[in-house]
Amino acid sequence: MRSDRIKKGLQQAPARAMLRAVGVGDEDFSRPFVGVVNTFTDGMPCNAHLRELALDLKAGLREAGVFPFEFGAPAISDGISMGTPGMRASLVSREVIADSIELIAQGYLYDGMAVLSACDKTIPGGAMGVIRSGVPGMVLYGGTIAPGLYGERKLTIVEVFEAVGQRAAGKITEDELLEIERRAIPGPGACGGQYTANTMAMVLEVLGLSPVGYNAIPAVHPEKAKATREAGRILAWAIEKGWKPQDFLTRRSFLNAIATVAATGGSTNAVLHLLAMAKEAGVELSLSDFDQVSRKTPVIADLRPWGTHTAWELYEAGGTALVFKRLLEADLLYGEEKTLTGRALAEEVERVYREAQEQRVVFPVEKALKPQGGLVVLWGNLAPRGAVLKLAGTERTSFEGPARVFDSEEEAMAKVLAKEIRPGDVVVIRYVGPRGAPGMPEMLSVTSALVGEGLGPEVALLTDGRFSGGTRGLMIGHIAPEAFVGGPIALLEEGDRVRVDVENRLLEVLLPEEELKRRQTRWRPRPPAFARGLFARYAHLVGQADEGAALADPEG
Repeated sequence: MRSDRIKKGLQQAPARAMLRAVGVGDEDFSRPFVGVVNTFTDGMPCNAHLRELALDLKAGLREAGVFPFEFGAPAISDGISMGTPGMRASLVSREVIADSIELIAQGYLYDGMAVLSACDKTIPGGAMGVIRSGVPGMVLYGGTIAPGLYGERKLTIVEVFEAVGQRAAGKITEDELLEIERRAIPGPGACGGQYTANTMAMVLEVLGLSPVGYNAIPAVHPEKAKATREAGRILAWAIEKGWKPQDFLTRRSFLNAIATVAATGGSTNAVLHLLAMAKEAGVELSLSDFDQVSRKTPVIADLRPWGTHTAWELYEAGGTALVFKRLLEADLLYGEEKTLTGRALAEEVERVYREAQEQRVVFPVEKALKPQGGLVVLWGNLAPRGAVLKLAGTERTSFEGPARVFDSEEEAMAKVLAKEIRPGDVVVIRYVGPRGAPGMPEMLSVTSALVGEGLGPEVALLTDGRFSGGTRGLMIGHIAPEAFVGGPIALLEEGDRVRVDVENRLLEVLLPEEELKRRQTRWRPRPPAFARGLFARYAHLVGQADEGAALADPEG
């Protein structure tokens, strides 16, 4: 065991003495040691219940003969920081979480690592850290929130964002907005649609980093505690066998993950996170893979934000295993890929598969809701290295209009709320990319306000930032290269004609190449937003969106 280096030998008496002070007894020194990284915070609902889940996980580990030690890692709330400068911290936190897990694993030489995650970046950050740690490990998702209720209407946080636009357009009263705000979030758990958290939680299951079926269990469901204890026993087995993520994460595993995102109309953030996770696992993955897999994977789950049902309703219908079962039946997943249990994905799905009678959430492939998946990658003279669109959020496949150019989200939001954006406009928000913001903030406040005002189908939005999983409409993000490094989006001027052609995967400005070259010679870089500290270091090291906005490794 790796932890023997701090447990055995004459020279390790001081280390053993310190461990005895935190409850390690004589018999415990023969057991594997596991680090439990908990992203608990009572600063938001998504992670507020993880303290209780940690008790269940540690109990399961102890029952399986493993000694756990709990640590903390940061969690930034996307919902709370949205539309504020705090949103810069969200994607940055993914790297900090991964670094924190690696630091603990190396500093204490643990034999295994377990991460409790919930809000968006804690999930991929947890996965990246576990993979990088080089020991058996898993990531557990705290679960979705229950839907709020406003009369007969089921609410999620996205309904609050869209209500802001409805209020600005005079469609609802101030009292109605307040009631939606009061009722949307009834307790613990992550945002309740197929937004980023639930998308990435599903991804972890199909990759094998979480037990199949576990992540779909809602945060406050009575099954969660029992399943968490059982997860501890699964990790104990992996430690005994030396079964690490590197042993089962393959290119086919990641293609499976893309297929589940496409089939459920999941968040475009999955593109960034899967690219970054694949890099940690040493697996080749590119933007083209997302487009190719999505083209052959139909949408089979009727889930918000584009569809009808919440993540809780997906669990009631049969959970993530039901989605996997449908895709396996259609040969759209590689069922032979292994998971953290050592068993194949198809076998794991059969062990937990169930389907509620007359459920209307997940459909067979032959009755698919859309013939192709939700992820589309566009290229062109505005995005030489690619851009990402979630087609499941809109039915429009082409758009052309004048650019309305903004160099910050705040500028764009002010114009939206002032009702100065018109049908046919192409809203451009730039200098909000990985390096420019830095941190590539989400544009959910703007996109939701547009939808709330009734402009969702009537405008397009382009950005070198990213979108929430709750975004819907013709919203194109992750444009690479970003404006801050001189990408073509930086060259756009008010009124330029922009064309989106989904069928041909094109995103272009209708200008001669000579004019773009002329503008390029006039362009001057902007000073960085931060001169020192974490955000300055991040901006210096972060890659472009088509590479997952991951931090660069040292050369050589």
